[in-house]
Amino acid sequence: MPEKKVSLPAKLINGGVAGLVGVTCVFPIDLAKTRLQNQQGARVYSGMLDCLIKTVRAEGYFGMYRGAAVNLTLVTPEKAIKLAANDVFRQQLSKDGKLPLWGEILAGCGAGTCQVVVTTPMEMLKIQLQDAGRLAAQRSVSASASASAPAASPSPTLVASQTAQTSHTAAARPSATRITLNLLRTQGLRGLYRGTGATLLRDVPFSMIYFPLFAKLNAVGRRGGLHGNPQERAPFMQSFMAGCGAGSVAAVAVTPLDVIKTRLQTLQKGEGEDSYRGIIDCVRRILRREGPLAFLKGATCRALVIAPLFGIAQGVYFLGIGEKVLGILE
Repeated sequence: MPEKKVSLPAKLINGGVAGLVGVTCVFPIDLAKTRLQNQQGARVYSGMLDCLIKTVRAEGYFGMYRGAAVNLTLVTPEKAIKLAANDVFRQQLSKDGKLPLWGEILAGCGAGTCQVVVTTPMEMLKIQLQDAGRLAAQRSVSASASASAPAASPSPTLVASQTAQTSHTAAARPSATRITLNLLRTQGLRGLYRGTGATLLRDVPFSMIYFPLFAKLNAVGRRGGLHGNPQERAPFMQSFMAGCGAGSVAAVAVTPLDVIKTRLQTLQKGEGEDSYRGIIDCVRRILRREGPLAFLKGATCRALVIAPLFGIAQGVYFLGIGEKVLGILE
């Protein structure tokens, strides 16, 4: 079946719908990824499942969706920009309907660069909200340890309990609005764009890997495979699996860059945790204190998040939801 040209508004709708559906499905795993990546020294969570179980116990079911409102609000423009920009760049770089590998990589690079405008503040706010529960849990563990140790205070258990409760109340309920206003008041717009360089270092390579790899995997599903008609649409399941496969490979490949970005954008640090002056300082401190394996923290979570996210995105594009919506509105 020949593939008809899709208008830019339809691409934007497709990207937005894909982002909303995808984020709703995988956000708890993304929360676990952020908390695991931010762990330094004292281990509150032993892994993804342990993190999710402890989060539900301490914060309830909706605790797994801490920060989801920010993501759901901004993921529509973010995913729309990423997917639509890649399509636009691919069309501009194509000659006679064919796009060489360097063109695919360049298109992915352009898409990754464009999305950073929305991605950086979205990730900045999301990380603070996601990590608040980990900080509260860490304070509770520290307070319990202090309470069990000999102390001069006549009532250490009561003091520790009050301290833990106060810390939990103060740290567990930040809001995106409060964080945004505080950053704008103290640091200006630059505060919301903290970690832009690290975000670019993550998103540009991701797009450079993802989009060419997806195009190759998706082409296998067409008649004639890689040498078939490039305008022919691959079967739905092929597009979905190609999105999942390319997404998981790209996600794992850039995990070290995601760890650096997450650490740099985290404003509140736990007891004994490092703060960083920049990308190079972050890399040096992580290597010295935690070793090379620290750069792979959350790799499994990232693969489990990104794979269905992009599989859903390609499925939405395939189904042409944007075109159908525009057709109803006409």
